Amino acid sequence: MKHRMPIHVRFYELDPYGHVNHSVYIQYFEAARVRWLAEVGFPLDDELVVESELAELRRVSMTFEQRIRRGEETLVEQTITAACINDAGRPIRAPEDLIAALTSG
Repeated sequence: MKHRMPIHVRFYELDPYGHVNHSVYIQYFEAARVRWLAEVGFPLDDELVVESELAELRRVSMTFEQRIRRGEETLVEQTITAACINDAGRPIRAPEDLIAALTSG
């Protein structure tokens, strides 16, 4: 029996050349095996939900609030401030389409 599980590569899993870091493959293998076992009736994992929202938008930065929840229980929270930078590493205003996407609806 063969099982397949698509994986969405996240930017922080990439090396400086834009390739998936080799150490991440071990996590992918483990995630797929655990998913397969759950699908055939042997669940090993917990079902969590990550909530993210834009808390503040400033000229060159934005603040996100995030929570990880199990059902109605909040397990952990974080607030993170992020900024876009130019090629010289200096903060710049976020692209208008990104701002629009984060602030719509």
